[in-house]
Amino acid sequence: MSRVALTDEHWQVIRFIRDFHVEHRVQPQVGVMIRHFAAAWGAQRGSNHYLHEIFPRGGPQKQGNRLAGIRRTKGEH
Repeated sequence: MSRVALTDEHWQVIRFIRDFHVEHRVQPQVGVMIRHFAAAWGAQRGSNHYLHEIFPRGGPQKQGNRLAGIRRTKGEH
């Protein structure tokens, strides 16, 4: 299994997931992450495609949640 070398962008997503979870007590949906990071990074880098590119094992919601220490998403084992 390959590992992801965590960059500043990964950590920004991880911190966003953790902060969102603390504030709302739920995991952020991918659409919420896309809107947030499109505003922060621009439309191309904040896109669904780019977020899945930097989190290749399940995208920002599944892999990002695991790295952030947030419980698994519905249906994930």
